[in-house]
Amino acid sequence: MKDVLLFASFLAPFVTGLVELAKRTITIRKKYIPLFSFFTGISAGLLGFPFANMGAEMRIWSGAIAGLAATGLYEVGKAGRKSGKSPGF
Repeated sequence: MKDVLLFASFLAPFVTGLVELAKRTITIRKKYIPLFSFFTGISAGLLGFPFANMGAEMRIWSGAIAGLAATGLYEVGKAGRKSGKSPGF
């Protein structure tokens, strides 16, 4: 489980960047962005086999976690920019 979380932590910033790039280049309805992020994370997890010594199912779990975390990470940053304050960790 530790490897899954470590790999998800590695993937989350990349998934965030890929989703942001996709949002700026193609039209994605706002309500589908978390779902898009989820599947982008799964894809990144599967394609990240050179960086993780784990089976495909564990990379899928890592990618799914990274995709969901990427959506939350972006929303926290966006909320901080709107209010002019730090997110308050």
